[in-house]
Amino acid sequence: MHDRTRFSPLGNAITVLAVTLAVGACGTTVPTPPAVAPPPPSAVLPEPVPSDRMAELPLTTTYTTLPAAPRDPAPTDPTSGLVLHPTTTQVVYAHPGGPPVARLPVTQLKSPTWVPVIATRPGWEQVLLPSRPNGSAGWIYVGGGGVQKARSPYRVEVETATRTLTVHHSGRKLGSWKVAVGAPETPTPIGRTFVLAAVSPTYPGYGSLVLPLGTHSTTLHTFDDGPATVAMHGWQDQEIFGQPVSHGCIRLPDAALRVMSRVPLGTPVLIS
Repeated sequence: MHDRTRFSPLGNAITVLAVTLAVGACGTTVPTPPAVAPPPPSAVLPEPVPSDRMAELPLTTTYTTLPAAPRDPAPTDPTSGLVLHPTTTQVVYAHPGGPPVARLPVTQLKSPTWVPVIATRPGWEQVLLPSRPNGSAGWIYVGGGGVQKARSPYRVEVETATRTLTVHHSGRKLGSWKVAVGAPETPTPIGRTFVLAAVSPTYPGYGSLVLPLGTHSTTLHTFDDGPATVAMHGWQDQEIFGQPVSHGCIRLPDAALRVMSRVPLGTPVLIS
């Protein structure tokens, strides 16, 4: 379902904006190790997954639910900024050497898949996943190639109590803006998530860009024929900023949206 050309960020359907440069979206990449590289010393090897079993594993996208995936062990902690891109579909494991739980595809909503790394072991990276339940995570074996790594210099924080978005770049504060967050009956979910994709809205009230996040509404299972994915986007009514009025999305003023448009895919977003 990751190749859909329609998507709803708790609002009107939108069409996908092509993102053609995966490396350019995420800064300087770390060279991918060759596929024949030996495993790092002391690395636990992954469980082999036959092709027929591979085909049965669910894809981890914003449209899927992964009941077998482990949960984020530290949902309120900042991350290092390390992000990972699968250049080929990667198996997601419950833990290093453990059972497979999903497949991580190369693209999400026709944007290249970039996910934040939240823990590291020899030969393995634990990453956040875009599927339900919120906070789903899993381990990728990186000792055999098929991935790229990069480091996002951005740090994005949303405080729902003060309805404030703050963006830092390399430790320097770029700005802080009042935003609109979820209403009491449809709150913006708390915890760390990430910028999943960049799409172009068909509804002009959303501004020039919509940034779906790797999290979902906790009170809505679907919204406007979509999976109730939470997103950041603009809004035409300036009076709503600083108010809890949305269906869970984070509505940004134009200045904040311009800054967020430069944030690489996979960048963690900490919502508190």
